[in-house]
Order: sequence, then C-alpha cells, then structure tokens
Amino acid sequence: MSSTQKDQHGARSQRSQEADKPHRRKGEKKHTCDECGKAFTVRASLKQHQVIHTGERPFSCDLCGKSFSLEGSLKQHQLIHSGVKAYSCDQCGRAFTQSSSLQSHLVTHSGIKPYSCDICGKTFSQRESRNTHLRIHTRHDVYCCEQCGKEFTQSSSLQKHLVTHSGIKPYSCDECGMEFTLKASLKQHQVIHTGERPFSCDLCGKSFSSKGSLKQHQLIHSGVKAYSCDQCGRAFTHSSSLQKHLVTHFGIKPYSCDQCGMEFTLKASLKQHQVIHTGERPFSCDLCGKSFSLKGSLKQHQLIHSGVKAYSCDQCGRAFTRSSSSQKHLVTHSGIKPYSCDICGKTFSRRGSRNTHLRIHTRHDVYCCEQCGKYFTTDAHLQQHMFTHTEERPYQCDLCEKTFKAPHDLRRHQQIHTRKRLYKCSYCE
Repeated sequence: MSSTQKDQHGARSQRSQEADKPHRRKGEKKHTCDECGKAFTVRASLKQHQVIHTGERPFSCDLCGKSFSLEGSLKQHQLIHSGVKAYSCDQCGRAFTQSSSLQSHLVTHSGIKPYSCDICGKTFSQRESRNTHLRIHTRHDVYCCEQCGKEFTQSSSLQKHLVTHSGIKPYSCDECGMEFTLKASLKQHQVIHTGERPFSCDLCGKSFSSKGSLKQHQLIHSGVKAYSCDQCGRAFTHSSSLQKHLVTHFGIKPYSCDQCGMEFTLKASLKQHQVIHTGERPFSCDLCGKSFSLKGSLKQHQLIHSGVKAYSCDQCGRAFTRSSSSQKHLVTHSGIKPYSCDICGKTFSRRGSRNTHLRIHTRHDVYCCEQCGKYFTTDAHLQQHMFTHTEERPYQCDLCEKTFKAPHDLRRHQQIHTRKRLYKCSYCE
C-alpha cells in the first residue's frame, strides 16, 4: 500500500471513529441543580443559579449599598448611577442602560402577549415575566419578609420592601417636602403636583398618571378576579387587595386614633378617619362647590357631573358611576338585612349603614347645624341641609330650567319629563 493510500485510509478511519462517538444534542441540559432539580445546558449557568439557594451576595455597590451574587450583575447595576443610557426606544423615546432592557421594552409596543398563566389566565409579553408570576401560585422560589410575612417573587423586590421597615426615607419631594423610602414612590407622587394624566380608560373615561395604573384599573371592567381569599372565598382583581383583605380575618387592629380611640387594621383607614376630627376639606368641586377631605373623593364625585355611569344593575336597570356603588345596590334586591341596631331594633342591609345610624343614639361623631341645631350622621347630609337656610338653588333642570337645592330633588323632578314611574300601586295597576 502506497503512502498516499495509507493517508486516505487513516483519514477514513478517523472519520469513522468520530461517527461512532455519541453526538451531544444541541440544547441538551446535562447540568442539574441538586436543590430544586432545574437543568442547564452550561455548567456556568448552573453555578450562577445555585447562588439563589445559598443567598450569598459578596459584591456590593459603594454608592447605594445594594449587594449582588455576581460581579457582572454589580457592573450592570453601576450603570444606573453613571446616568448613561445609550439605548433609546424609537417609538416613545425611553432610554435604557442596557441593550437587553431596550429589547424587552420594545415588545410592550407590539401589544402581543403570547405567554399566559395556566392557572389564572393572565397574559405576558415575555416568558420570564410569566415564569416569575407563576411563583405566586406555586409558592416555589418565593422570598418572604421575616418581619411582616409578605411574600415576593424576586429577591430584589424583597430587598426594596425591607427598606420600609427601616424607617429611612432618603427621597423627598421638592414641592411639598414629603419623604419616601423608594425613588419609584417619589416619582409616582410627583405626578400629583404636575396633574398630568395621559392614560385614560376607553370604557369609563377615567384617566391615570401611569400606564400600569390604567392596566390595573381595566381589570375591574374585565371582571377577572384571579385572587381569592381561602377563608371567606371573596375574590379580588389585584394581589395587593387580597393581602390587605386577609388582615381583616386576623382581628388585629394595630392603628388607633388619638382623638377617639377608634382602631383600624390599615394605616390608610386611620388617616382617612382622622380627617373627621380636623374638619379640613381642601379639595372642592368647580361645578357645585362641594368640598372633600381627600383628592380621591373629589375625583369620584366629579364622575356624577360627567354623567358617565358604566355600571348598571341587571335587575332594575339603575346605573352607577362606581362599581362599589353597584355592588352595594344589589344587596337591596335580596331583601336581606342582617345588621340591626341594638338600641331601637332598626335593620340594615349593610354594616356601614347600621354604624352610621348608631351615631343618632350615641351622639358620637355627629354633625350639628349651627343655625337650627339639627343633627346629622354624615357631613355630606349636613352640607346638603345647609341649602335649606339659603336661597341658593344650584341644581337646574336641562329641560324646563327649574332649579332645586338638592340633587335628589332634581332627579325626582326629571321623572316628570321622562314619564318614568318607579312606584306602582299594587291594587289599581
């Protein structure tokens, strides 16, 4: 055999030996995590993942103290402090520090959400967002706050939350001096001073300062309530609403009023209550002059003047400006009045109505008219009563221009024009 033939035979033999070797399939996940069983194609990815279970974060930022498990993650984070955002979106102009962040953002403009949750049906534009969301249902790889028990799907979210327990509020508003624990909370607050609300709901016209708030609001109209209470079965559209509701079952009311000693489960409820004692009502309606203690209450009131009533009753057709009003109204059709007054025996369909009624007997938190001495259980009723002492008639009929002192008098009058008769005699109809 010549040398040329030997070389050709040797090359063929080598190729044959290579062919006999088992081929590694592309994308094969040979490296598995001993803790949770998750598999990876590259050993380096496995090592990076294992840090989640150890909790080790040896790399910390000199500027803000935030710590990371990988040096690469620290370097990416430091770009935030540098202020350099080299990657910008052509559609909305939003800039990002990393190219990957821009690519993830561009999907939001397409409106396509191909990834859905098999449990609650919520859709996502990115697979990672869907997988992160699944942790809420599976309780796998969730991060729990040791101080309050609140759970998070990401370690970074838990780290942000922990700041709320420290009491440190490094971010303050230049306009009013209000302080915040998170920079994102400050930005969200600053919109109050600008008044800008570019995102509006197509169904009811309500506007919002952020796109996220609009999306949360739209869930109300969709009717999807993916979060339900294990104890009473009540369902909610948002996870945060469920968390707040769960506190009511514990019976713990850590927040008490210094003025009257009334206790509350939520801090927000206490703040809302305290306005009763101060009497401050800085927010007034431009159309009718009615004043409110909260900006949110004014906005809800303004829906009355807009005429938009997106929520209607299936049984009688009555329409409402708010979903909560519609839900309360539905109880009246059931005829059930489980709440009774211990003093006079009067029954009510809602606990709030019974509690308001009790003020008549206790004279606690009642509102008195200075001109005639008449008592009222709510400030709204007192304000409405005050019109009887003046000649002012701010409510006018669009059809005949007749004026009225109270809105319910106007509504009763308008039935004359519509020929609508709500109450019929059972004997002569």
